[in-house]
Amino acid sequence: MTKVFIDGSAGTTGLRIYDRLSQRGDIELIKLPEELRKDPGARREALNDCDIAFLCLPDDAAREAVSMVESGRVKILDTSTAHRTDPNWAYGFPELSRAHFEKVRSSHRIAVPGCHASGFIACVYPLVSAGILPASARLCCYSLTGYSGGGKKLIAEYQDPERDPRHEAHRIYGTNMRHKHLPEMRAVCGLDAPPVFHPILGDFYSGMATTVFLPDMDAESIHSALEAHYRGSDIVTVAPVGGDEPVIYADTLSGRDSMRIIVCGHGDQATVTALFDNLGKGASGAAIECMNIALGLPLETGLVI
Repeated sequence: MTKVFIDGSAGTTGLRIYDRLSQRGDIELIKLPEELRKDPGARREALNDCDIAFLCLPDDAAREAVSMVESGRVKILDTSTAHRTDPNWAYGFPELSRAHFEKVRSSHRIAVPGCHASGFIACVYPLVSAGILPASARLCCYSLTGYSGGGKKLIAEYQDPERDPRHEAHRIYGTNMRHKHLPEMRAVCGLDAPPVFHPILGDFYSGMATTVFLPDMDAESIHSALEAHYRGSDIVTVAPVGGDEPVIYADTLSGRDSMRIIVCGHGDQATVTALFDNLGKGASGAAIECMNIALGLPLETGLVI
């Protein structure tokens, strides 16, 4: 029986992980009483008593939690931004390459990718690694997401019957061009510069569609490269050129832990869209997938594909 502690289990990512793992017979969840949830001593004890520790915390709190772990047995899966570009940590997107998979399998320190970053990297990394897209490419990207990724405060704001009526319209944020996912987008894909990126918040609970623009590129060639890269994966799949439907709805994979890549284009213009759940392959689902690999289990164990 694998003992698991979720530090930060009250947030949306932690709650989704807890929900998935509580249904499994191979997992024993360590849960602190509400009054001890933020107690340093209780957290330290739980972090060292478990086999797997999920950190669903702000960056500074995640770094503090890592410093509390003294046991060499504990595998840490950090869902914060704190360690995603740290070369000493495995980057938790095993479908990117065999090397990524093996590092997740063998590491005791795994950084779970950011949601927007997951979509961008899923589209771009295979093209750069195949030599189709140069590292010097200057890319543009937007990502439409449900409001659940903003946590309890934003969820309450959007679900309030007396909410701001402007919430019915999508809103662009991150307009200072310094979004926290940009460093990992650039670093993991091996790009010389981060993309020009705008996240967009929609009036729906969960789901995400991240689209990368690829001018002067042929959609068929892009599709062939992506299909070859993800061939054999049950979690990341590639749709026929143009997608399965004539339109793309960002909440199509809400509640699931898989990802669908859609290539669209005409002539020398193309786009690639990663369709997934911001709380699934964009957060909790990715974290559990990495845990499964670290434990030597099938990737999809306990996930909704």
